[in-house]
Amino acid sequence: MLAFPHFEPAFARTDWVLHRVLEQQARDRGALPFLQWEDAKPLSFDEVNREVNRRAHGFASLGVRRGDVVVLFMANSLDYVLTWFALNKIGAVEAPINTAYLGRFLEHQVNICDARMMVADAALLQHVQGSIGKMPALKTLVVRGLAGSAAPTVGDCRMVDFDTVRADDDANPGVAVAPGDIAAIMFTSGTTGLSKGVLMPHGQLYLFAQIDVEAVRLTADDVYVTGLPFFHANSQLLTIYPCLIAGALCVLYEKFSATQWVERLHASGATVANSLGVMLPFVFAQPPTPRDRGHRLRRMLSAPTPYGILEDFKSRFGVEEFGEGFGQTEICCPIMAPLGRGVERPQGAAGLLLDQWFDVRIVDPETDEELPVGQVGELILRPKMPWTINAGYVNMPQETHRAWRNLWFHTGDGVKRDAQGWYYFVDRLKDSLRRRGENISSFEVEAPIREHPAVAEVAVVAVPSEHEGGEDEVKACIVAHPGALADPADIVAWCEGRLPAFAIPRYIEFLDSFPKTPSEKVQKSVLRSAGITAATWDRLKHSPQTPSKRKPA
Repeated sequence: MLAFPHFEPAFARTDWVLHRVLEQQARDRGALPFLQWEDAKPLSFDEVNREVNRRAHGFASLGVRRGDVVVLFMANSLDYVLTWFALNKIGAVEAPINTAYLGRFLEHQVNICDARMMVADAALLQHVQGSIGKMPALKTLVVRGLAGSAAPTVGDCRMVDFDTVRADDDANPGVAVAPGDIAAIMFTSGTTGLSKGVLMPHGQLYLFAQIDVEAVRLTADDVYVTGLPFFHANSQLLTIYPCLIAGALCVLYEKFSATQWVERLHASGATVANSLGVMLPFVFAQPPTPRDRGHRLRRMLSAPTPYGILEDFKSRFGVEEFGEGFGQTEICCPIMAPLGRGVERPQGAAGLLLDQWFDVRIVDPETDEELPVGQVGELILRPKMPWTINAGYVNMPQETHRAWRNLWFHTGDGVKRDAQGWYYFVDRLKDSLRRRGENISSFEVEAPIREHPAVAEVAVVAVPSEHEGGEDEVKACIVAHPGALADPADIVAWCEGRLPAFAIPRYIEFLDSFPKTPSEKVQKSVLRSAGITAATWDRLKHSPQTPSKRKPA
C-alpha cells in the first residue's frame, strides 16, 4: 500500500509555535531575505523578527494578553503578516475575516469569537460602522491607513492609529506559548449556513505548513509567491509559514492577477506557486507571449489539477511538476501527492495518505461503518500526534459534537481510495447526485464543462427526477464569458466523450451571475432551490439540430 513518504520535521515538536520558529530563523538565517512585498526590497529574517517584536510590545501596551482574540479585517499587505506574527508572539489569537464581509456576515464572525479588538483597514471602516451596534463585545478599533487624518467615530469603540502600535523595544516579549494553545480562528465558507470558526492550535498551523514544505520540496533556495487572500489558510499555511520553516523567500502580492501572472514570475524569480479553482485556466486564456517562458517557475500545487489543459500549460509555461492534495482548514492536508518522488500520480487522484500523522477511514455517512476499497464514502480522520488538527468550533458546541462524533472528525467530503492507496476527492456529500443507479460527482461534471471556451463559470446541481425512486437529474448552471455565443446543445456535445453518458447534464441554464457567499463560494443551495425554471433548457425536449442559443449581455 502506497503512502506519502515519512519525513523529519525541521523543528522539534516542542517548538511547533510560530514565534519560536521565527526567533530561531532570525538567529540562524539573520540577514537572508524572507518577506518581500511586491517589488519592494525584501525584509530579512532578522528584520522581520525585530519589527514583529516592536509591534507585539505595541499590542501588549493596548492590553492584548495571551488567549485574547483579535480580528484582522485587512486586505493583503506586509502589515497584515507582521500583525499576525506579532499577535502570536504574545499568545493572542488571530481571527482573520474576509474583507468582503459586512452586515450579518461580519457581525456573526466578530460575535462568535467574542473579539474585543479589531485591526481594520481604513477603507473597510464603512462596513464596521454599519454593524457596530450589533457587535457589543468590540471595544477597540486599530485602524490602518489613516494617512495622518483623524479616525472617524465608530460607535463607542476606542480608536487607535495602527502606526502608533509599535514600541522601540525589539526584544522578544517572552510570553510562554505552547503547541496546544490556540493560534488562530479561521472561518469556514458558510455555503449552507452560518460560518464556523475553526479553533486551530499552534501545533496544527506548524504541521499544516511543514506538510506543504515536503509536498513542494521547498528549500532555502526557493522563492514562493502568493496573491491569494491572507484571510484564508492557503496563503498563510501553504505559502508564508512554509517559507518561514524552510528559510525561503516569500513574495507577497495584493491579489491574484491572470494578466500579470507571467510578469510577476519574472520579477519575483518565483520557483514555486500554487493555485485554486479556475486560476490556471484564466492564466492559460491570456494571449501567448514570448515572456511565457524564461522564468524560474518549475513546481506548482494546483487544486484541482487542470487536466484538460495540463500538458499544453506545461509546454507553454515550462512548469515541470504539478502536485495536488486534499485538506481542510480543520484538518491540515492529510492527503498529498509526493511531488518529484518518482511515483506517478493517476489522473484525478488527490494524493497519498500521510499515515505518519493521521488515521483515516472512508465510511458510510449514515452509519460510520467502514466501506470497501473503491467505494465512495465520507472521509473521517483523527490525528496520531496531539494538537495537529482542530480543537473544535468556537462557541458552537453542537457543531463540534456533530463533527467529532464517535471520536473521529467528519469532513463532510465524499472520497474513495483505490487498491494502491491513492485517494480521490469525489464531492462534498451534499453536492453529490445519484442518477440511473450511479453516484455522480458535481465536481467531476463541472471540470470538463469549465474547459469549454464559452464557459466562464459552472455549477452542477441535482434536480428531482420526474421518476420515483429518489433519483436526480443533472443540471448545469453556466455563466458564459462576455460576448460568447452560448449554445446548450454544444455544451452537451462537448460533454460527450468527456463524461459517462449517465453524467451528461439533462438540464442547462445560463445565468448572468451566480449567487455567492462573501468568500466567493457558489451558493449551490440557492441554485438547487430554483430547480427547473422557464429559462432551463432540457436536452430531452430539444434536438441538437435546433438548439436554443443565448448571447449574454
